[in-house]
Amino acid sequence: MDLHDEEPDTAVPLVRLNHVSYQCASVEASVHFYQRVLGFQLVKRPASLDFKGAWLHKYGMGIHLLQRGSVPSAPAVAIPQPINPKGNHISFQCTDMGIMKTRLQDMELEFVATRVQDGETVVEQLFFHDPDGNMIEICECEKLPVVPLVVPEAAAACLHRPLVQMTVHDQLAST
Repeated sequence: MDLHDEEPDTAVPLVRLNHVSYQCASVEASVHFYQRVLGFQLVKRPASLDFKGAWLHKYGMGIHLLQRGSVPSAPAVAIPQPINPKGNHISFQCTDMGIMKTRLQDMELEFVATRVQDGETVVEQLFFHDPDGNMIEICECEKLPVVPLVVPEAAAACLHRPLVQMTVHDQLAST
C-alpha cells in the first residue's frame, strides 16, 4: 500500500506537540540548561516512574529528561556533532530574535544563525546544542504561511529552497 494513494477515512485527533524526551549524561546539567537558557520550569513526575529523570514544562509543552544508564536499553553516548541546521532538532517559535541572540551571546553558547527566505518573507533561525548534543532551533517560523500542497510539482519545488547560513563569528561581526 502506498501511503500517498489513499485519503484517511477519519481525521487524526491530534491537538499539539506534548513533549520531547531526551536521554542525558547528567539530568541535573540538562535541567539547569533548559531552565537557564529557555526558561522551562521543573514539574512533578508521576511517582510510578522508578528511574532517574526530570520533567520540565513551559510554552504549552514538556521536555522529559532521562538519566542515561538508568534505563537498561539506553544507547551509548553519542559523539557531539557540529551544529547543522539541516540535522534533527526541536524548534521553538520566538517573538524577539534580537533578545535571543543577545541571550545566547551573553551565555557564551555557540550557535549558528541562518535565514530562510520565501519571496519577501525572511525568517531568522538560531541553532545550538544542549549539554548532550541535542540540537535546538529558535525561530520566527510563524512568518511563513502553512500552505497545503496538492500538486506534486509544488512539493518537489519546496524541497530545494536555499538556506542562508551565518556562523557565530559572522553574526557577531554584523551586530
